[in-house]
Amino acid sequence: MTRRGAALGLGGVVAGLVLGCTTPTTPTTPTAPTTPRTDGSAQEPLVVAVHATRPAPRLTLAEARAVVAGEVDTWRTLDGTGRPLRIVASVREVRRDPDAVAVLPASALDATVRPARVGGVDPLRRPADYPLLVVGTPPPPVTTLSVVGDVMLGRRVAARAAAAGDPSLPLRPLQRRLRSADLTVGTLESTLSDDGAPRQGDDSFAAPPDVLAGLADAGFDAVSLANNHAGDFGKRALLATLDLLADGPVRAFGAGRDRAAAGTAYVAERNGVRFAFLGFNAIGETPRATRGRPGALSVRMPPRTGPLVERDLAYVERLVRRLDRQADVVVVLPHWGTQYTHIAEPIQSRVARRLAGAGADLVVGGHPHWVQGLQWYDGTLVAHSLGNFVFDMDFMTQTRQGVLLEAVFWGSELKGFRLVPYAMDDEFAPRPADGRLAADILGDVWRHGGGPFRRSAP
Repeated sequence: MTRRGAALGLGGVVAGLVLGCTTPTTPTTPTAPTTPRTDGSAQEPLVVAVHATRPAPRLTLAEARAVVAGEVDTWRTLDGTGRPLRIVASVREVRRDPDAVAVLPASALDATVRPARVGGVDPLRRPADYPLLVVGTPPPPVTTLSVVGDVMLGRRVAARAAAAGDPSLPLRPLQRRLRSADLTVGTLESTLSDDGAPRQGDDSFAAPPDVLAGLADAGFDAVSLANNHAGDFGKRALLATLDLLADGPVRAFGAGRDRAAAGTAYVAERNGVRFAFLGFNAIGETPRATRGRPGALSVRMPPRTGPLVERDLAYVERLVRRLDRQADVVVVLPHWGTQYTHIAEPIQSRVARRLAGAGADLVVGGHPHWVQGLQWYDGTLVAHSLGNFVFDMDFMTQTRQGVLLEAVFWGSELKGFRLVPYAMDDEFAPRPADGRLAADILGDVWRHGGGPFRRSAP
């Protein structure tokens, strides 16, 4: 995994600009390029970056050049308000001050800030098409990863889909977005078989096997079975689910016929970068995989499965360390925490820090059914809960809302991310939210985050 700081003085930016004029500049007034270099020299995006809790500004090329040249002294160009604008030249300063704006080469960015789009182009996703350039190292290949929260395609979700003649009905509204990512994963919170007695009464979830084709059509590459519902109909149903996924278009991780299989990561290569995905369940109910018993890779920890069992976590840490040596990017999906709250348990942060130290680049949790905050541990992004993605929990507003995490990697480095807020409709299908609703959903994330991802107001 990549660990790097990001700090560059404005004078350094000026020295590397693709200059379009010959007038002298000063370290506090960098001059923007007017035309790209055509002599073969290396180029990279020059970005205008804001605090991660702010929406990414959308600027014209002329507006971006004016910001870079120091000709803009209020936020009006960026968000329509008239408050004073403070231009800085390091990511660290923007992390500390949500009202600061950094101007710096894209190579100096990390995922704790958000770059503006210029001329409709995202500099992280489409650096080759970005119109504002600076002399520097050409960006490595770009890979996008989408991660969703809990996906439950049984019970009333299945009934509504069956009535419509489409078992994947709830996945359709966001299908194009999910398919556009190079990799898409989530947590399948059900079995694909009901061959056994229900173990959690009406809260036992089984989806029809034909949802696999819909998941694949929606762009899913793999799903985690490390959750408290993969064992809802007993051993036969769990094994049948594992077999269906092993032979189908969508792969599984986080559960298996024994602990070794449950701890086997899903590994995929995109653009020359190897991604490894590991999941574990901290909630119980699904049997804990052992050397002789099928189940989920598990870590016993508060609040549901007693005090933290050190040997469980140490085993997962060893798996992460091994994956860190074998893959370029390691993603861990824990199923943890308390239901129906935006507040992560303190133990989640402790465990996340341990996973980061072992080599995880991205930790994305599930189970609370509400969105929770984000944290940053020396290059590792932690999303404690994305909320439900598809679920028939329509008894409260928050269980019908969530965020889709879209991460952008340059090579093996997590360069940025976007949270796409949504709300489920009456068919339990997530649909993108905008306006006040989107601001409220994201506000719940930012109010309960930590470090560079905490802000009292959206």
